[in-house]
Amino acid sequence: MIDTIHKIHKIGFISLGCPKATVDSERILTQLRAEGYLISASYEEADLVVVNTCGFIEAAVTESLDAIGEALANNGQVIVTGCLGAQSDVVKATFPEVLAVTGPAALTEVMAIIHAQLPPPSDPRLDLLPPGGIKLTPRHYAYLKIAEGCNQQCSFCIIPQLRGPLISRPIGEILTEAEQLVSAGVKELLIVSQDTAAYGVDTRYRLDFWQGRPLKTRITELSRALGQLGIWVRLHYVYPYPHVDQLVELMAEGLILPYLDVPLQHSSPAILQAMRRPANSDNLLRRLDHWRSICPELTVRSTFIVGFPGETAADFEHLLAFIQAARLDRVGAFTYSPIAGAAANHLPGAIPEEIKEERLSRLMSTQSAISAQKLQARMGQTVTVLIDEITPTTIYAHSAAEAPEIDGVIIIEAQAKQLSPGEFIQAKIIDADEHDLYAKNLATHPRHHQHHRVKAQK
Repeated sequence: MIDTIHKIHKIGFISLGCPKATVDSERILTQLRAEGYLISASYEEADLVVVNTCGFIEAAVTESLDAIGEALANNGQVIVTGCLGAQSDVVKATFPEVLAVTGPAALTEVMAIIHAQLPPPSDPRLDLLPPGGIKLTPRHYAYLKIAEGCNQQCSFCIIPQLRGPLISRPIGEILTEAEQLVSAGVKELLIVSQDTAAYGVDTRYRLDFWQGRPLKTRITELSRALGQLGIWVRLHYVYPYPHVDQLVELMAEGLILPYLDVPLQHSSPAILQAMRRPANSDNLLRRLDHWRSICPELTVRSTFIVGFPGETAADFEHLLAFIQAARLDRVGAFTYSPIAGAAANHLPGAIPEEIKEERLSRLMSTQSAISAQKLQARMGQTVTVLIDEITPTTIYAHSAAEAPEIDGVIIIEAQAKQLSPGEFIQAKIIDADEHDLYAKNLATHPRHHQHHRVKAQK
């Protein structure tokens, strides 16, 4: 019987940061609802507020501190968790009045603090959850985090300090969660971790079991198994290890989406060495050519940092030449921002902000022309798209070549036929601009739940 003595408490929640942090937020929200707490959309109605922070770059730290300050000003009862929480001294020095501070992936600790402040109102064995748990994404796609932490030692990054070394989840546990998400109506799984292609390295690829059969804890086996669930599977944050070739082969087979998110960061050997990244851009160009030969429909996304300490004009020109040669489909770029605790802070040759911004503008201008050409080349193609949002006049969707929330969208004029978010339809590309595509709806795909092989057709 439900304990009627306890009030049903409302928890406010602010989620900042990357998709890995989003998964952490979803886990906390799911546990809150499982235990009978309500989620409040306003400071005024909340009994306390949880702020899941980001601490990756200076701008993210500022955003997180602003969010904590706003929550304190409007509510007063605040628990801080997430990556900035790993630097608890920074949070407590700024806001000594917070209830508690925890680091990332701290479900147990956060729930214990909430229990101490606001006892759970009901029997947690009661089924108070929607299928698939609480999600911050639309119902038809979900992030699936396969590991915590990172073993890389990039000089500009403090993620290993914040989240610790790589810890891979058991493959059977991941696949069971994936099955539950599919049963709940998810049509696309976005696979995330700090270093997705390294999945299983820390366990030495130990054997685990799923559906009674043994599987190695390795990204290739995981991807193949996920590809058998009949949904779209998209890989993010894939470091260019040699075995990525095997993942591209799975893409060519149609088991996972032909989309690679490979954060390359730079091309100049000197800068890559200073960043503690692979220092052979010629090899990267050969790898790109090889991947495209295996899977011609492959979409490649990457991110780059300009203005890294010691970046000379020649280094930057090397990067521009690489961008022109690589002809990547999607690029995100950032100016270098010092992060407290990062090894790169001690490197000589700091770049003035105005030069950083000028280089960023030149890089993005170069890439924008390439992206526009790439999108123009898709004119006339018929593609399968997944509907994300519908307004009275417009359908917003994405195909295998666009990651939701990150890349551009496909814009389709709404028609009389009744459609819903989460449906697959066939669309013909009729126009393009620098970032987005425009298409017309051809017909609803008759077997959308099995259409995860994506072949563009002229």
